[in-house]
Amino acid sequence: MRSIQSPRQLEALALGAALALTACSPSAPLFPLRPPMWSDTDLRPVNARCHLEPSSTEPRHVSCAPVPWDGTLYWDGAEQMVLRPLSESVGLVTSGESVNVNSLDEVPDSAWFTNRLGVRPVSLDELRINACPKDKLLDTSVPDGSWVIDKGKTSGSTPGFRIVVAGKGKYLVKVEAHGPERQVASTIIGEALYYATGYYASCEQAFWVRPSIFKLKPGLTARDGNFGELYAFDQKAVDAMIAKSTMRGGLLRVSASAWIPGYSIEQFMYEGTRKDDPNDVIPHENRRELRAARVLAAWIGNVDSREGNSFDTWMADTPGGAPDSSPGHVVHYQMGTSAALGNVWTEDQFSRRFGYSYIADWGDIAKDFVTFGAVPRVYDTIQKVPGHEIFGYWNVANFIPDKWKNEYPNPAFDRMTERDAAWMARILARLTPDMVRTLTEMGKLDDPSNTAYLETVLQGRLDKVLERYLTRLSPVTDLHVEGPDQLCGVDLAEWRGMREQSRFRYSARFERGPWLRVERGAGARVCVTLPHVALDSALPDNARGRYVRVRIEDGVARGALIAHLYDLGSVRGYVLAGIERPER
Repeated sequence: MRSIQSPRQLEALALGAALALTACSPSAPLFPLRPPMWSDTDLRPVNARCHLEPSSTEPRHVSCAPVPWDGTLYWDGAEQMVLRPLSESVGLVTSGESVNVNSLDEVPDSAWFTNRLGVRPVSLDELRINACPKDKLLDTSVPDGSWVIDKGKTSGSTPGFRIVVAGKGKYLVKVEAHGPERQVASTIIGEALYYATGYYASCEQAFWVRPSIFKLKPGLTARDGNFGELYAFDQKAVDAMIAKSTMRGGLLRVSASAWIPGYSIEQFMYEGTRKDDPNDVIPHENRRELRAARVLAAWIGNVDSREGNSFDTWMADTPGGAPDSSPGHVVHYQMGTSAALGNVWTEDQFSRRFGYSYIADWGDIAKDFVTFGAVPRVYDTIQKVPGHEIFGYWNVANFIPDKWKNEYPNPAFDRMTERDAAWMARILARLTPDMVRTLTEMGKLDDPSNTAYLETVLQGRLDKVLERYLTRLSPVTDLHVEGPDQLCGVDLAEWRGMREQSRFRYSARFERGPWLRVERGAGARVCVTLPHVALDSALPDNARGRYVRVRIEDGVARGALIAHLYDLGSVRGYVLAGIERPER
């Protein structure tokens, strides 16, 4: 490692620990001396209220799981585009910072999120199989009739059906509409990304399969969309579906989603809590992982991020018991990314607006009213890229990360703060070019030029996300103490090569105290040497005299990183208690 020592630093070092003792006495500790919280308590078993939940086979069935919540597209859209804006216009609405953040500015593992890419390497092989356990990986070389269709699809706009595969279980198969291949690709790539970043996601696989692999069970019904009439789902209906679908050399393009374990209680909401889940105590709009999902959605253009594309499942904790028995716990899944990578509707005026304006955007309407429509809009002139029309109007040139908009407002997205977004950017920064290339290959697009275009756009949009959110708050992460007196971390902005290496000029000092020695190493590693300010046993461990703040700046980001530590003496060394990332 190479040492960074300015004249001021050398002078400060010469003063020694005595100066540190007198100059670094902080105000009252902001963080107590205790380990950071890395695991939430919402995975603990709890008892849900038992209630009557009749079914067609059990009219007196009693369920001891939370009540299923089915948020329809139209109701949720009306609430978020009309009712919520009206209610917030007459009341005081404050966002504030997310409340489920630990002392190291990270999100603990919970029923919503499991730290993966942000805290450990994700291999290319793990990325390829995403959320799929090995026993759920399907083999298309099985004999004809091995995949048994046992249920028609009764909701959603994408045609499909449920299958049962011997030794594997149940899967929801979605058949891609004739023409574009984007829908299957976005399903596979989107769910893989949500899983890698830490969300609970569905196990998705893409295939080109022969239609004869399916065997239809008699007597089935299906429904057109969410509100269509039920119809007989027989061989004639299956053949008609295939005739309208994407084919190549007699093979059908499909995605297969493994059935999620547990008892389905439908979707979660992006605000409020489940009143019948004792573990659900943090309003969803104040959860960092839900707020920051806006950055991930913006990157891949997942404009359909709404409660209808989520899934809650109740995991009963009694082996062999009923799936809706108590005790148990809820797990929350992110699902339904088929609208990413350039969603296209039959109405071109809506397709052009995706990512740039809500379907009903009152802000844009007000501006047009005041300016008589004189303000130019991106979607008025945006064009599809010739040869890559399957991706609609999704591109790099017109993408502005913090201006991106969902199909319609999302209450958690609307409350995202700079710290929420920077947290997600620190996770996405760990996606290497090889990982992005692997993701594009997972889409199994027929035309190699479309695969290459997809890789270019994904990488270009990711670069814009990182430029926006890694250069304001400090990008230094993985902070930890090595030995008794080394505070080390990694600067993700330098690691990603976002500026020339010479632009990164590190400095560190105690709060209102001396400048400290900084060393730089390979992989954008930064270490600060901390002189001791307290004796080994003269003070209680949590005494104010042991508490110090260290300010680290990299010369690129606007804000510094402030580390809060307790000096337990030269033998036990320093303990990191907390991290702040102020905007200045």
